[in-house]
Amino acid sequence: MRTVIFDLDGTLADTSGDLIAAANTCFRALDLGDLLDPVADAATALRGGRAMLRLGFSRVDGFGEADVDAQYPAILAAYAADIDTHTVLYPGAMDAVEALKSDGYAVGIATNKPEGLAETLLQSLGVRSAFGSLIGADTLPVRKPDPEHHFEAVRRAGGDPRRSLLVGDTATDRDTSRNAGVPSVLVTFGPGGGDVAALAPEATLQDYADLPRIVAELIG
Repeated sequence: MRTVIFDLDGTLADTSGDLIAAANTCFRALDLGDLLDPVADAATALRGGRAMLRLGFSRVDGFGEADVDAQYPAILAAYAADIDTHTVLYPGAMDAVEALKSDGYAVGIATNKPEGLAETLLQSLGVRSAFGSLIGADTLPVRKPDPEHHFEAVRRAGGDPRRSLLVGDTATDRDTSRNAGVPSVLVTFGPGGGDVAALAPEATLQDYADLPRIVAELIG
């Protein structure tokens, strides 16, 4: 079966506000105040907890990688406690998912967010049942950009890895598709969207209404 695998953060949903809030919770606990800005640092937020901690600690003296490691469990806990206050699905995302399913495609998710957090967020947003698979950062021994992360998401959705593509928003997603030998579609409306064309994906996506047509052109 032809299959479309989606990234989550920055692709299906803008999760940056809640991620930044979780990081700032950690920084405030260390009496450092809010070190990250929800708008200016949104792109870093979508690269994960460690990236946010590194950026914040780079703005003050006396903190380094050991502090990133020490605070990583705390940022996960803060995020889990308040995961959906600011998060929103991108306009038309779920309409496109349902259109693809109606056209006979399997759909799934491959994210570098821990699986439990991804599951909680998707359930909270009311869309988990729309996807045939969910592979998180800790589901397998490997994670994106390892191609097995993509392949397993395809298999668990009931699809054929040879007839699949990846919809994402970052260089990690592009590298995953290259490593897997499948096309990628990168969205332009996320925080890093202005730079995705330079990654040379097979297609870029400005509006989810166009996704079914693009998918049909790329994998039939």
